[in-house]
Amino acid sequence: MTRSYMYEAEAVWVGERRAQVRSPGAPVLEVSSPPEFQGQAGVWTPETLFVASVNACFILTFLAIAHLSKLPIVDLRVSAWGKLEKGEGAGYQITEILVKPLLMIRSEVDRERAERLLKKAEQSCFISNSIKAIVRLEPEILVSA
Repeated sequence: MTRSYMYEAEAVWVGERRAQVRSPGAPVLEVSSPPEFQGQAGVWTPETLFVASVNACFILTFLAIAHLSKLPIVDLRVSAWGKLEKGEGAGYQITEILVKPLLMIRSEVDRERAERLLKKAEQSCFISNSIKAIVRLEPEILVSA
């Protein structure tokens, strides 16, 4: 039997090029078009939310895999950048997302396993697997002193 889940979000226009995004039980997010498209600076945009969605899925997937694999983590920070391009004969698309985890582990002995688990998280992230943009991973692993 196939398992499936539904997730709900609502966008409500609040004036000009701004809206609120709502989901039951979650805080309201203010969103706008990006400034380069006459939107408001300093507000979440669909583009940043798209990149953040890939980033959040990656880190949470990795944390689940690391927990199951009993990999001790000292610190983890993941940065992500998305490239928006206008294609020939097409509209704008996010064509690439660069995901850069900075992982600190306790021991050099765990480095190879950490690399494998990061790669497994990249391959298992269902948001990345659900989009057509290329998602690239460039991890950096540090060992605490």
